Amino acid sequence: MTDPAEIAELMMGLPRLGMLDCDHAFIAAGAFMAALKNSPYGGKITIDQIKDVFARTASQVRKESCSRSGVCAIAPAIGACVSVFLGVRFGSDREQQILLDSVTRVSQALTDLAGPVCCKASVRAALSTASAIFAERFGIMLPQSPAPVCRSSEKHPFGCREERCQYFKKGPSADIFADSIHLKPTTCHS
Repeated sequence: MTDPAEIAELMMGLPRLGMLDCDHAFIAAGAFMAALKNSPYGGKITIDQIKDVFARTASQVRKESCSRSGVCAIAPAIGACVSVFLGVRFGSDREQQILLDSVTRVSQALTDLAGPVCCKASVRAALSTASAIFAERFGIMLPQSPAPVCRSSEKHPFGCREERCQYFKKGPSADIFADSIHLKPTTCHS
């Protein structure tokens, strides 16, 4: 699989994963790195780099880190992916700018989802944003499936955003003309 969203959906479907859980940061990082590894570019991604991404993510993520600091751990998780991919080191110049720009863009995507927070929506938005960044910056085109339909809205402990969320499961669309009066067509004689 080379679609990070598809990989993430498999992991987010695990029954033991909580609706709101910092493990979603590891899912985002793992799905993105797995997609890169499985892509035509994948020969340049090593297992040690993937382990490094998880170690960097773990250093940023603590249980309930978003409720403690107010910062969703998914943004630094994607930052770890970019950092390892670019080989960013302390004192890097252009690479550091690209890294910070990437984290800013992911953070903005998460900001656009806020109220109440949803880890699953955040993973989806972060992966979509990260895929766009890698296409723009590095020419690495990862497939992007259409936005998935969330089937977990009833599990949200603080209430799902429902129609305000692009991933919300919508019911069948109503035919707005179903109950209208049908008139016979007329011919204009002017």
